[in-house]
Amino acid sequence: MSWAGKILRVNLTNGTVKSEPLNMEWARAYLGSRGLASKYLVEEIDPKVDPLSPDNKIIWATGPLTGTMASTGGRYTVVTKGPLTGAIACSNSGGYWGAELKFAGWDMVIFEGRSPKPVYLSIEDDKAELRDASHLWGKSVWETEEIIKKQHQDPLTRISSIGLAGENGVLYAAVVNDLHRAAGRSGVGAVMGSKNLKAIACRGTKGVGNIANPKEFMKATFEKKKILADNAVTGQGLPTYGTQVLMNVINEMGASPTRNHRDVQFEGAKDISAEAMATPRKTDGKKPLVTNQACFGCTIACGRIQKIDQGHFSVENKPQYWGASGGLEYEAAWALGNANGVNDLEALQYANVLCNEQGMDPISFGATIGAVMELYEMGVLTKEQLGTDAPFGSARALVHFAEITAQGVGFGKEIGLGSARLTAKYGHPDLSMSVKGQEFPAYDSRGIQGMGLAYATSNRGACHLRGYTVASEVLGIPIKTDPLVSEGKPDLVKAFQDATAAFDAAGICIFTSFAWGLPDVQPQVAAACGEEFTLEKLNEIGERIWNMERDFNNAAGFTAKDDTLPKRLLTEPAKTGPAKGLVNKLPEMLPKYYEIRGWNADGTLKPETRQRLGL
Repeated sequence: MSWAGKILRVNLTNGTVKSEPLNMEWARAYLGSRGLASKYLVEEIDPKVDPLSPDNKIIWATGPLTGTMASTGGRYTVVTKGPLTGAIACSNSGGYWGAELKFAGWDMVIFEGRSPKPVYLSIEDDKAELRDASHLWGKSVWETEEIIKKQHQDPLTRISSIGLAGENGVLYAAVVNDLHRAAGRSGVGAVMGSKNLKAIACRGTKGVGNIANPKEFMKATFEKKKILADNAVTGQGLPTYGTQVLMNVINEMGASPTRNHRDVQFEGAKDISAEAMATPRKTDGKKPLVTNQACFGCTIACGRIQKIDQGHFSVENKPQYWGASGGLEYEAAWALGNANGVNDLEALQYANVLCNEQGMDPISFGATIGAVMELYEMGVLTKEQLGTDAPFGSARALVHFAEITAQGVGFGKEIGLGSARLTAKYGHPDLSMSVKGQEFPAYDSRGIQGMGLAYATSNRGACHLRGYTVASEVLGIPIKTDPLVSEGKPDLVKAFQDATAAFDAAGICIFTSFAWGLPDVQPQVAAACGEEFTLEKLNEIGERIWNMERDFNNAAGFTAKDDTLPKRLLTEPAKTGPAKGLVNKLPEMLPKYYEIRGWNADGTLKPETRQRLGL
């Protein structure tokens, strides 16, 4: 079976590193990665624990398909209680680090306590030890990677680390690996920083050689890779344009939240789109987009590598940013652009680079800036407070805020709190476009109704990756549904949420789901892990994970009242586009969703649901 079968437990308080066997009973019930790590977390911490206290734990976890020849088998997750939301946090990342941990012979690393001084964990196959990181504290992610690789004299060492944002307690700080892949959301980097944990350096040479049925596995993965290659989205759209292919599509259908959700269409979307990234600049005749890039084992290669115009105001005196670096994904481009009314592609790329370099979630950062700009235009915040004029559309303000937030200086300290805390502090909590304290991604739920329900009920706060109904409502995958109606959406949302949990638990990328359903994942999992993993069992695992996360959040103090949307989306109709005149119809959808989930009216699990899922 393709689990490594052992985990590392690191007590940062005592400085101990111990190996222990993986709980195989839990592995069979929760599969891996998001599911299995969350099971360990909910069993080991008090749901009401302060996320930034030593009593919280943080877990890096792989899935059974991580490190195998399954397409996109490079994923890992970071699971903890999130400081941005106070809810369970599970943040997923690609790149190469996850596969490397598996190659070293580990399924998971659990950190507990708090180190009295900065440390990093070094893993070289079976050898794992804590090392001093005093010389790394205060360094960016990029500097940290370079120093550790030189120190270990091994350029193939893979690093998962935090930058200044995590050290300075930015509540949406990210964990970054391979320079520009990130476990980006919910503040997992802030938890890492609170523990004085700077990085995990990993080098594995063992590979994954314990597949249950190797011949069948090779056959299944070959067949499923062909499906990805032949699919219009995974074989053509994403490799060519990346996730940015969605910028113009979502904008045209009137579902692109603009200027802190005051509007649903952005007149400058074309200037920051995938097409704009592939068009030569007027200034130097060069395309911003250099090439695409793939994570470990990926046959899609949606990653972007981009170069900033050296003459742009953001970098004209900063040659360290002139080289090629991780480029704009759709969510980041939207958050830094549309959310703030900024259509300066170079400014967006610079802000995105800083998010990568210093480990900061560009979605929460950009959406928080949207709230700041609205408060500025209302006269609530002033130039003197902010250090700059900050009307909607100001690229210079965006650049200024990106520089000061990670550094934790001036008003950057307040931006680092996230929009929910910031808007509440200044007397306008309704201006935070968030659920459970986490900012919205790039879809307006007046124009895509199912996403409103998915946001409101997401276990980690507003999130598109926990139930991506856009696939159905916009792209027609697996079936086309009308984005402007609420009928049928509760069933659709539940189906996407449960399936996504199973994909995540397997250790593969959710982007495969544009071409694959669970019937495509199941034969790969069964061949890797054993025939007991039937389609029925995978569906049940997905549902079990979702309900376990919900149960934890309920115990942490969340109730049905938290399954809601900002007032703006429920009361202010869309002004333009196909959704003109519509608000989100959450009140119509939520009771039905609770019913099909097997939950009580207060959002808690019914006893029979708990019993059926073994919770």
